Amino acid sequence: MNILVIGSGGREHALVWKIAQSERVKKIYCAPGNAGTADLAENVSINGNDFDALIEFARLKKIDLTVVGPEDPLVNGIVDKFNEAGLRIFGPRKAAARLEGSKSFAKELMQEYHIPTARFETFSEKAKAVDYLKKYDTYPVVLKASGLAAGKGVLICRDQNEALHGLEDLMDKRLFGSAGDQVVIEEFLSGEEVSIFVLSDGKTYKLLTSSQDHKKVFDGDQGKNTGGMGAYAPAPVATPELLEKVEELIIKPSLQAIREKCCAYTGILYIGLIITDEGAKVLDIGTGGGA
Repeated sequence: MNILVIGSGGREHALVWKIAQSERVKKIYCAPGNAGTADLAENVSINGNDFDALIEFARLKKIDLTVVGPEDPLVNGIVDKFNEAGLRIFGPRKAAARLEGSKSFAKELMQEYHIPTARFETFSEKAKAVDYLKKYDTYPVVLKASGLAAGKGVLICRDQNEALHGLEDLMDKRLFGSAGDQVVIEEFLSGEEVSIFVLSDGKTYKLLTSSQDHKKVFDGDQGKNTGGMGAYAPAPVATPELLEKVEELIIKPSLQAIREKCCAYTGILYIGLIITDEGAKVLDIGTGGGA
């Protein structure tokens, strides 16, 4: 098989490294790739959002399967484009990838289907968000840029002053660009976090190994969130008993909600959980890229 991996980060290096171990794989290309992927694959100078060029390349090189790493090509509809071209690709279609591209949409979906998550409000107008924060009396509070922000668009604010400054960063200063056009303000939840990954073909699913991500930039969970300072797997907090409850209360309803509101979900579904005194609740749900 000839494989094309799309992306340029550490995730894509890991994908290439693992795919290269298969005896069925003849050749791997990575677009655009990085220094790590260059040791195992042939890097190709094509941007991950240049769908026409990627499709042309896939046809030219007789690519049997394309694997998408980053979130933005999925949100922009790369799977739909490849499907239309008759090319095999791994990942959710644009309608389902909306979960990643809009936190407000994801939160509303969870609310409608009674999937446990933090209480929230969504704002497109800063003045209304300011009024809400001035009346808010349970700090800390969480501000989230609704759009794509490379895993960095979450601000945990300890008091009203910090929250108002955070809102200014998101909606006025555009710290994360257009991702801050809409902001989700939600209650702060305490507990241990764990990441769950679900492999789905649109009809059935399989749980992959749990992991625990550490996003804060400094030791002791201090500083702002990053795209990820490191993770390990499996996460001890994800006991068989916990995973059984998560399947019934979160995974099955989530896949049903996505299927009914968007389309059947194919690829990797990422579910970021926090284990509170009231049980597991969803902090974030999305594509997690192709893997």
